[in-house]
Amino acid sequence: MGIENFPVQLQSAVQQGFLAREFENGLRSRLGFRQVADREVFPNAIGETLTKTRKSLKAPVTTPMLPTGNTNFDNGLSPSGWSVEQYTLSIHQYGDTIDLNMVTSGVGIASQFLANANTNGVQAMQSLDRLARNTLFGGAANGVGGYLGGNTRVSVTLDAAGNNVHVDDIRGFQNVIENGQVVSVGASNGMTATVGDGVYTLVGVMADAANVSTAPGGVSGQLVFSSAVSVSDGTAGNAVVAATAPLVLRPNGRLTTAALKTASPSGLADTLGIQNVLAGVAALRRNNVPMIDGAYHCYLDDLQLLSLFRDADFKYLYRGAYGSEEYRSGQVIELLGVRFIPTTEAPQQASLGAGPIHRALLVGQGALVEGDCACTGHSDIPDSERALVEMVDGVAMVTREPLDRLRQIIAQSWYWIGGFALPTDMTANAAIIPTATNAYLKRGVVIESLGTDALGLTY
Repeated sequence: MGIENFPVQLQSAVQQGFLAREFENGLRSRLGFRQVADREVFPNAIGETLTKTRKSLKAPVTTPMLPTGNTNFDNGLSPSGWSVEQYTLSIHQYGDTIDLNMVTSGVGIASQFLANANTNGVQAMQSLDRLARNTLFGGAANGVGGYLGGNTRVSVTLDAAGNNVHVDDIRGFQNVIENGQVVSVGASNGMTATVGDGVYTLVGVMADAANVSTAPGGVSGQLVFSSAVSVSDGTAGNAVVAATAPLVLRPNGRLTTAALKTASPSGLADTLGIQNVLAGVAALRRNNVPMIDGAYHCYLDDLQLLSLFRDADFKYLYRGAYGSEEYRSGQVIELLGVRFIPTTEAPQQASLGAGPIHRALLVGQGALVEGDCACTGHSDIPDSERALVEMVDGVAMVTREPLDRLRQIIAQSWYWIGGFALPTDMTANAAIIPTATNAYLKRGVVIESLGTDALGLTY
């Protein structure tokens, strides 16, 4: 398609790159969850899945060789290998379009044209950012749950000791990693889980026909254990945590989301404090998670950020610095090795009795992988005969000339082909890193809390 097929009012905007700049401004208008992703080019076609493999290191040797065994061709040594783990990344196509009728539009054509491009850019940014967020928290792409997976609570009290326990969210309990591959939980592939105060072996998971989970994107259902769970452990509200679950922190040591309260023994509500953030940093450092440009990223909403400014430990830390840029602007840029990034995309949850639930996500490098399909923007048709395509940050912006009978309607569209995945770090165990945790997902920590407003009221 030659540019001469566009109305003359639009040709200058296209030729001077105004269209691409408007689209780019929309894509980069604010920070988001997508920024934490490591970008990889995905060479396969739409709908296909790419399997990536990570290998472990070998455990250090601290036992000396026996002199009497240093014989023969092997010198008394037995070969040892390293283990592997795999994660999958599937790609799909996302997009949307908007039409511009050059005759019936009530504003100048060029400005309407650029406004549509900017709107498409904002929509594309929000769409990709939300896909990244949903993967981080929900983790459907990797099969072992996201950073909320494996942490739930009993939803229905057992009438008598039994093997089936109703829980609020089954994500993170459906699969385990065996020999580096993700397999379904079963009799031969059990998962250790703590229910209340007891430790049991999980052998099955059943989702409810009607989902009643209160968690964002949660899936309610039943967990099936190899032995009967006691009534005291299977009481509604008790925590259910998988042995391989990521770390979820809550103020004042609350064990479940529903246990958050507006008042604690210290007289303070369960709102975000700097000590919660430091506990998350300590967990990431125990697993030797790399920082992102010198700091861990903490994504949180504005009410959690406000709670942080009201925290006594935070104010003590900043005593004498009230004239700092952080206090003047109401934002924390970098503090104690953490880069705080306020976002309106943080998942929201309705009150479970004490107030709406807010969730901050503290992550390090490698927590998320984005796969961008190499086919995006590709066409076998010569450029002079096809629609105008601009590639901005992996997203294709397509502008089609008027093809209707009256040659009045221009179509402005965008699309992205790709996907997100959460790589696991199961092989980074205590044999390799003595302080490592048992979690499959080690590169992020969720901090759940209540929020607070400017008057200190929980919200």
